Amino acid sequence: MPVRIYGLLTWTTLRRPPLIHPRVAEFLSRVLPEIARRHDARIVEIGIVRNHVHIIVELSPRPDLPRLVQGLKGDSARIANRDGYMPRARLQWAAGYDFRSLGVRDLQRAIAYVRNQAQRHPELAIRWGERLIRRLGLWSAVAVLVGSTIGSGIFRTPARIAVYVPAPVPMFGVWVLGGLLALCGALTYAELAALYPRSGGVYVYIREGFGRLPAFLFGWTELLLIRASALGAIATPFAEYLLRSLGYDPKIEPNATYVHYVAAGAIVLTASVNYVGVRWSSLVLNLTTGAKYGALMLLVLLAFAIGQGDFGHFSQAAGSVQPASFGLALVSVLWAYDGWGDLSFVGGEVRDPERNLPRALVLGTLSVIAIYLLANAAYLYLIPIAQMGHSPLVAADAAQLIVGQLGVGLVAVLVMLATFSTLVGSILTSPRIFFAMADDGLLFRQVARVHPRFHTPSVSIVVTGALGVVWVLLLNFDQLADQFVVAIFPFYALAAAAVLALRRRQPDRPRPVKVLGYPVVPLLFILATFLILGNALREHPGSTGLAFGGILLGVPVYFAWQRWQRRGAAAISGR
Repeated sequence: MPVRIYGLLTWTTLRRPPLIHPRVAEFLSRVLPEIARRHDARIVEIGIVRNHVHIIVELSPRPDLPRLVQGLKGDSARIANRDGYMPRARLQWAAGYDFRSLGVRDLQRAIAYVRNQAQRHPELAIRWGERLIRRLGLWSAVAVLVGSTIGSGIFRTPARIAVYVPAPVPMFGVWVLGGLLALCGALTYAELAALYPRSGGVYVYIREGFGRLPAFLFGWTELLLIRASALGAIATPFAEYLLRSLGYDPKIEPNATYVHYVAAGAIVLTASVNYVGVRWSSLVLNLTTGAKYGALMLLVLLAFAIGQGDFGHFSQAAGSVQPASFGLALVSVLWAYDGWGDLSFVGGEVRDPERNLPRALVLGTLSVIAIYLLANAAYLYLIPIAQMGHSPLVAADAAQLIVGQLGVGLVAVLVMLATFSTLVGSILTSPRIFFAMADDGLLFRQVARVHPRFHTPSVSIVVTGALGVVWVLLLNFDQLADQFVVAIFPFYALAAAAVLALRRRQPDRPRPVKVLGYPVVPLLFILATFLILGNALREHPGSTGLAFGGILLGVPVYFAWQRWQRRGAAAISGR
């Protein structure tokens, strides 16, 4: 069994008060794991507050403790001087060279003190997510990914795909290709997540790879276009199925208008759940994710076990497939698969992130691919592809063929459960982007406020929910979904390209996880993303151009924000 030891690192500096500068905090978070690996150890936890750094190190069953402490102390000083971060500072181990002279209990008390200070004074703790408590384990992280991904897409998208691609083999080809692209993205992000396990995810990856302006453009686009439209696109099917289950047809007025109000109410409710703590939101997400995944699997099993389908449907085409239509179908499929990147946004709240984040990314993405392919196979077994294209509620029609009218009601409950779960996951993850931006000085500082009782980014959650309500009251489902895909994928590609940039700039940096199939996997993901966007621009130049215009509008906003920040700093220093 591995042995865990506890250490308290004290930073002594001439600065008053003795606070660790954010750049030094970033440096320590990067370097300490590197040093530990040199001595056959693994750092399980790093926490920084004021001028104290506490670490928990996992060792081999029979470690040489004096050698480890000697090495950590010496290597810390050498690397610090090499990188130029500590010209006037000194690192000391509170434990000294002999752990017997200062027992583990004493160190545990010291670490408990640091943790307590971090909670009482969150403004003094390390940036990049350490101000948010790490409460999500491996399976909770998998639930965040799966729960954020499986929403309305698998219940609505198959009908659109059948219209675009009216042949079984190309139809499955679209779903397989979309799944492979999502997996390429997840494999690429696994390396970045292990390097930068912090709140903000994609924002942090883009900033580290290409600088603050591209990172700001991502946050700007998330704020105005991506996240608000995504919340609306998730909440709208929930509202439609809820009204249908109550006996109201959501396609006719005034019920069609009520859909927007019910969807807005769902966003407010899930934002409230996330406001009161990660523990509650992750519990709701775990339960609802398990329930909807199990229900989908049950639907597949019943379809093939007792459904009166026909395997001949797998060879019956309803028309020819055009390349442009295939590209549009892929955009719709990628909407259904989106969610695998959301886990990175809560990287600062995942326990043991170097190990759990990459595992959760890959496990969760594979789970989603598997259930999507099985669900489409069940739909096609029961319903011919020609009929599927005219069945916007294909899951309900499939369930009705299995168990009669009861199946329609059961699927309505399943869709509501799935979309509510995805809404919880989306509002759990996305506010961390704005939290990280504000913490980095690229958004109003108040947005980075951590609630003193619930330990959540409370202001960021309120902002995210409010924007989602505004968008869902203005746009319909198709407008929201298409806008989301076109706006998010340029940044997915840019974050994937950060792997290439960081490998070139920092070739010797230790990487806990490396991309499988590098550089082919990230290059495939980037190339496919630009092909999809090019096709969307050709087929829908108006809406796609509008989305790109909204992204580029962030450039003058960024420089205006920088000037405003400099003027504010100059005014304060002149007082």
